[in-house]
Amino acid sequence: MLGKRLGIDLGTANSLVWVAGKGLVLNEPTVVAISVEDGRLIAVGNEAKTMLGKTPGNIEAVRPLRDGVIADYVVTEALLRYFIQKVCGRIWLFKPEVMICVPGGVTQVEKRAVLDATLSAGAKVAYLIDEALAAAIGAKIPIAAPSGNMIVDMGGGACEAAVVSLGGVVVHKSIRVAGNKIDEAIALYLRKKHNIIIGDQTAEEIKIKIGSALPIAKEEALEVKGRDSVLGLPKVVNITSSEVATAIRPILNQIIGTVKGVLEETPPELASDIIDKGVILSGGTSLLRNFDKLMTQDLGVPCHVVEEPMLTVVKGTGVALENIDLYKRSIIAR
Repeated sequence: MLGKRLGIDLGTANSLVWVAGKGLVLNEPTVVAISVEDGRLIAVGNEAKTMLGKTPGNIEAVRPLRDGVIADYVVTEALLRYFIQKVCGRIWLFKPEVMICVPGGVTQVEKRAVLDATLSAGAKVAYLIDEALAAAIGAKIPIAAPSGNMIVDMGGGACEAAVVSLGGVVVHKSIRVAGNKIDEAIALYLRKKHNIIIGDQTAEEIKIKIGSALPIAKEEALEVKGRDSVLGLPKVVNITSSEVATAIRPILNQIIGTVKGVLEETPPELASDIIDKGVILSGGTSLLRNFDKLMTQDLGVPCHVVEEPMLTVVKGTGVALENIDLYKRSIIAR
């Protein structure tokens, strides 16, 4: 095989790159810092993330993907070029083959934007795979079997719920509500309840440290620093885990509502398989404490979080790339 084959999980929050035969080689935040004057790339990934909300007037730190799809085409192309060059080196003899996963609910225009950006960034061939299918392959679900398996992939920008059988997606629903909306809900709650304005990174830190989908037995508290929304001065408040649970519950209900919608449309034969096997949860948002318990409680079906949920989609993309003939039906090539 001439040229490398790359599988890229281009996520709203994080981007991961898988090289066929090697495994995971890159895992960085999907953030780009660009110069306002000439549009030059200043920093990408971890370095750019530290700049979010802290940049001077001549530098802009942006997330080029919103809700799982491209919001800024030019910046996304620069980001993809950076990833390809970082993995393949700056000079290559043969262009790489690249497979990218996209949320199931995206339009044909959005799919074409991803393919065009990938080819412009230096790929020889660009493939697209459905995110839910990639997550199912990565979770080691036997998708080719004639039985129903349900996967719910919850990332930073979108939540995908799908029932997979005979190598394809039978029922699918996508909602552009996930980890980022949970962060926004925490920030909004603090602004309304405590009159304090906080940034995205602080909201994410609160979610990771004391966030829980259900009230926990031993209350936890965290000191939060921000700006007073009335006086405009720096302010420090304490927030408890039960307050966070209250703040994020409406967002979690929206995600659970999407999963219920898929279960309602699932053919009865496949529904009985799902009751036996349970629902598989993947993606960064599934790491929220007690979220699997809340889903089990609300759906009446056991829900399990896969091992390494952050890597499930990129692993599945890598497997599909290495066995491209097996998954030909489920892939769009260009």
